[in-house]
Amino acid sequence: MPGKILIVDDEIHIRMLLEQTLEDLEEEHGVTILTASNGEEGLDLIRRERPDVVFLDIMMPKFSGYEVCRKVMDDPALQGGHNIVLLTAKGQEVDRRQGLELGAKKYMTKPFDPDEVLDTARELLGINR
Repeated sequence: MPGKILIVDDEIHIRMLLEQTLEDLEEEHGVTILTASNGEEGLDLIRRERPDVVFLDIMMPKFSGYEVCRKVMDDPALQGGHNIVLLTAKGQEVDRRQGLELGAKKYMTKPFDPDEVLDTARELLGINR
């Protein structure tokens, strides 16, 4: 069952690295990879495309990752269908706790391990190795 992954990060190099990390899922399993460069664009894509997994930065223009996460969780039309993974340089325990309390499934810090990102995407999409 192919799915959709959305990468939301204002840093183009991070978006490109995540796309490269996840391209095996695209090639081998037909997963669609979408990208957004800020929180507002990311939220619009979430509403329009209904991705199965969202890799979401916290510190971004327009809406922070926290704001996007809260808006998704507060929107009855969007609840239950999204696996948000906060992927950020904010590594403090208070930040991690806030993200998980807002409804993120997982909190990962930068620099990230590409294998962990790929494993997380596989797990959340239900794709076995």
